[in-house]
Amino acid sequence: MPSQPDMPPQPEPLQPEPLRAAASLEPRTAGIILAAGASRRLGRPKQLLPYGTGVLLDAVLATARACTFSQTVLALGGAAEEVQRTVDTSGCEVVLNPDFGEGCASSIATALAAVDPETDAVVLLLGDQPGVRAASVRAVLGALRQAGSGAAPVAATGGPAGPAASAIPARSPVPAGIAVCRYDDGVGHPMAFARRLVPALAALHGDKAVWKLLEQRADDVVEVRTPGPIPLDVDTEEDYRRLLGRMREAV
Repeated sequence: MPSQPDMPPQPEPLQPEPLRAAASLEPRTAGIILAAGASRRLGRPKQLLPYGTGVLLDAVLATARACTFSQTVLALGGAAEEVQRTVDTSGCEVVLNPDFGEGCASSIATALAAVDPETDAVVLLLGDQPGVRAASVRAVLGALRQAGSGAAPVAATGGPAGPAASAIPARSPVPAGIAVCRYDDGVGHPMAFARRLVPALAALHGDKAVWKLLEQRADDVVEVRTPGPIPLDVDTEEDYRRLLGRMREAV
C-alpha cells in the first residue's frame, strides 16, 4: 500500500481575544496634589493647619479620593516628614521634591515623572485649597472629552452650562487640551490637561508658570462655568482666617 504523503502541520485555531473590561475603556486620569510649599510667608506648615476634623491637606486628599482618579500623586517638599507622620496619605503615590524652593513648576515636574505614561488626562489640585469640589474636577475632565465632540459644555453643577460657559474657540480644529474652572470672580483650579499637553506642563519653570502656559496656549483652553468665588488658598495668616470664616459660613 503506497505511503501517504506527509501533511503539513495544521495551525492552531485562532482564539478570540478576551473582551476588555468595561472599566478599561474609561479614560485614565491622574490627580496631582501640589503640597510641597515651604510656607515661608505663613511661618508654619500650611499643610498641617487645623481645618474641619483634621488638617488642610486632609480635606484636599478627601476631595481627591472622591474623584476616583486612576492614579493620585502627592508632591511633598517643605515639612515632608512631619506631613507624612500626621496626614493619612493612603491611596496616594508620594513623591518628594528636593527643589520645592524653586517654585510650583518643580513639583509639577516631579509628580509628572511618576504618572503612568498611558494617562489620558492630568488634573492639578492645590494642597492648600480645600474648597475645591469633586464635582468641579469631574466637570473639567468632562470638558476635555466634550469640547471636540460638539456636545454642550458641562457646568460644575453637573447640568448643561448654558450661555455663560465658554466653549473651546470655534476656530480650533482639535479638542481642548486644557480645561479650567471659570468662577464668578475669575479662573481657578482645578485644571485638567490632556495627554498631549503634558510635555509642555513638565517643561515649566518657576512659580505661577501654569498661568503663563494658559496664556501661551489660549486656543487650547476651554472654561467650565463654576458657581461661586474662586476657592481660597492659604499663604498668610489672614488667608487662613478668611478660609475658616468661609468654612463657618458654609455650615
